[in-house]
Amino acid sequence: MKFLNILCLTIVVIGAINWGLIGFADWNLVSALFGDATVFTRIVYGLVGISGLYLISFYGLLGNERSYQ
Repeated sequence: MKFLNILCLTIVVIGAINWGLIGFADWNLVSALFGDATVFTRIVYGLVGISGLYLISFYGLLGNERSYQ
């Protein structure tokens, strides 16, 4: 399960960096690497979306942490 958490977090970070590049530099890294609207581009975007949905469960984990203050 730890591997899945790390994999999804890494994919979402890559997606966030891509959106940052789109916002600040008007440059799409995923499209630059795999082409515009190709199968690979759609797969990458799909993986980012699925990973983001999976990571929503992390909010539940945050509520279960103990406060050591």
